[in-house]
Amino acid sequence: MLEQNLIALSRTNTELRDRLIAAKTNASFYTFLPSRSGQLIPAWRDKTKSAPPRALHSLVDPKREAERLLSVCKDEGFLVFLGLGGGFAIESALTRPDTERVLVIDYGISGIVELFGARDYTAILGDPRVLLLIDAPPPLIEQAILDEYNPALAGGIRVMPLRSRTEFDTACFNTALDAIQRAINLVSNDYSAQAFFGMRWFSNIVRNILSIDAQDAPFPAVKHVSIAAAGPSLDMQLPRLAETRNNTFLLATDTSLPALLLADLTPDAVVSIDCQHISYLHFMGGLPCPLYLDLASPPLVASCSPHPRFFSSGHPLTRYVSRTWRPLPAVDTSGGNVTYTALSLADSLGAEVIALYGADFAYPFGQTYARGTYINPSFECRQTRLAPYESLASAFLYRSGALKRVHRKNSWYYETPLLTMYRTRLKVKAETLHATVESVDGLGAPIEIRQSAQRPKPAPLFEPNHTARAYLSAPAFLASYCERIKALPCVSSGVYIKRMDAELQLVFATLLPLAAAIKRRNPQLHAAEIIEQSRIWSISEIERVCLSSTHQWS
Repeated sequence: MLEQNLIALSRTNTELRDRLIAAKTNASFYTFLPSRSGQLIPAWRDKTKSAPPRALHSLVDPKREAERLLSVCKDEGFLVFLGLGGGFAIESALTRPDTERVLVIDYGISGIVELFGARDYTAILGDPRVLLLIDAPPPLIEQAILDEYNPALAGGIRVMPLRSRTEFDTACFNTALDAIQRAINLVSNDYSAQAFFGMRWFSNIVRNILSIDAQDAPFPAVKHVSIAAAGPSLDMQLPRLAETRNNTFLLATDTSLPALLLADLTPDAVVSIDCQHISYLHFMGGLPCPLYLDLASPPLVASCSPHPRFFSSGHPLTRYVSRTWRPLPAVDTSGGNVTYTALSLADSLGAEVIALYGADFAYPFGQTYARGTYINPSFECRQTRLAPYESLASAFLYRSGALKRVHRKNSWYYETPLLTMYRTRLKVKAETLHATVESVDGLGAPIEIRQSAQRPKPAPLFEPNHTARAYLSAPAFLASYCERIKALPCVSSGVYIKRMDAELQLVFATLLPLAAAIKRRNPQLHAAEIIEQSRIWSISEIERVCLSSTHQWS
């Protein structure tokens, strides 16, 4: 029986198979009891031998018990089982048409050898939807969920503990639960952004591709960088920023640009990542310096600069463009805000020292942005006698119901869970960089950055002699990409996607954020329908862009 199970496992997980072959067991974890319905039930042995073995499943009909357990699942297509046991619930889950992926987590590899030597698990181990993790550390569990769980295709996620098993290794399974929750939070935040912006990202990228050919200017090498964020503390920090202006490379976030120009400080460059057209308001006063843009930024913003310098973010389509057509500098935007991106960009440009100005990640004294930013003229234009400037500003501040008032010496500020998350991500990023990072003290939430050791210097962004020229024109590349989308096979599961060749997998990945947006608008659709709708919409969008432009298909 053990040999049959290992053969089945070798089709999906050779690494675990080899570990099981090397594992030793003295048959001390489990004994096996017959159920009335004829199945062999694993029972956990009491290590003190003061109590009889405890069956992990019903001794009457474990299959019926499994069906009742799975009946609570609705649209959850990603199931996480804590404890393998006899595998009855897992087998039942694999018969559900909605089951997209199954992750099984257990501990004690010697005990797993005992299970494999007594029961037939081949139906589970040979199913490509099943991933079995034994004695996995928390980072591996997190990464497995991040790699395998796609809400647009799988729907919801549900954790199903085998309580008769988990109570014997409470500490291990609690650690696994914490890792699962962290991974779910990351996936949830990322998926929410995809669901809201997936269509806009795709449209922006396709349109910006037509402008990439004009991008010839290299990214500069820098040593000392001052990053200007748009928090209210920037107002009080402007004099210090002006004193160091001649000795540093001033990198402005898009929101802070009007405030800097109002103070007669012209930055050396501006960075922008927001895909929404409201970003255009930051440049109404002019753009006297180079503009660094995520390729998913609005074309309207890109048009503010005669030669916008695009970089590749985490969107799979921008990575696909950079990998298969025109190499673009890769900049980490995973922090979710433009200050984080500016920090990543400064480090990639070779900065040795980075100073952060206006990085409040809070609302000091109830103020949202520095003076002169887009919010001020916007409210001034919209105010009326019934809705004066102050009421508009208050409504903007209190639009989040999760404000928390925090007191610090001689000041106070509001913070929200989102701003706290942004601050935490930036702090973690800063502590891993090669550059020394200082957050200039202000009125907002303090950022204590501890850099205990010198980090490796990052690889430089493209230099002039390394700037690759695409062998296809932009319209020809879009035509080629469109044909690859049309060539995608009709699939209904992420498991089958992994059976595609490498190139088609890359093409399919470019549609996943779009699929999330379509899923949000059409929650009743199943995975196969979402994939098909994504194909149709993306092909239509590419053809519309190319037909409406002055470019012709090559």
